[in-house]
Amino acid sequence: MNKIDLHTHSVGSPDGGISHAQYKSILSSGQLDFVAITDHDHIEDALALQALLGEKIIVGEEISTTQGEIIGLYLKTLVAPGMSAMDTAVAIKSQGGLVYIPHPFETVRHGITKSTLDNIATLVDIVETHNGRAFFQNKGPAAVVWTRLNNTAVAASSDAHGLKGVGTSFTALAQPPTAKNLVEQLRTAHLHVQRPPLSSLLYPKYHRLRAKLKRN
Repeated sequence: MNKIDLHTHSVGSPDGGISHAQYKSILSSGQLDFVAITDHDHIEDALALQALLGEKIIVGEEISTTQGEIIGLYLKTLVAPGMSAMDTAVAIKSQGGLVYIPHPFETVRHGITKSTLDNIATLVDIVETHNGRAFFQNKGPAAVVWTRLNNTAVAASSDAHGLKGVGTSFTALAQPPTAKNLVEQLRTAHLHVQRPPLSSLLYPKYHRLRAKLKRN
């Protein structure tokens, strides 16, 4: 079994707080076998950690589009924020990346709408049907319905912004993931779903406040 989390935030995100040392520990301890670092509009930390830890780190980016957030996985270069969902998906694909839809249909966390998802459906590789931080607006069931109607691969991810959220929700694969085999593997994967500590929900606000205080 290969435990993989496709949605986490390092200290490179304004609201993230998982340090480089913590990622190293997460992998060396076997808590996870592979982890995507998907910082907001930023890939420098992911690239640095991949250079240090190898392919166990997947370079990702949670991209701010004009129609909500989209994650690119297996990226080589930054995808510029501020484009439409369609243009963003095309930009991800153009560098051999995978289009991953985080927390779809949510309004509190900039999820894309159903109409937007329908519009880019042919470019979508993976939909996050379980997000570990979906406490107050859980659209997972609606996401499951959409993926079944569109024959799209699914994943469970933690969306961890700090160490306490890591390892709570993840996907178990039969083989080590690559950009070429991940989507097909997800079709027979097992989703492990567990609620993180309630205190972990405070990580984004805490990290934003800490960053603001440092600037001042």
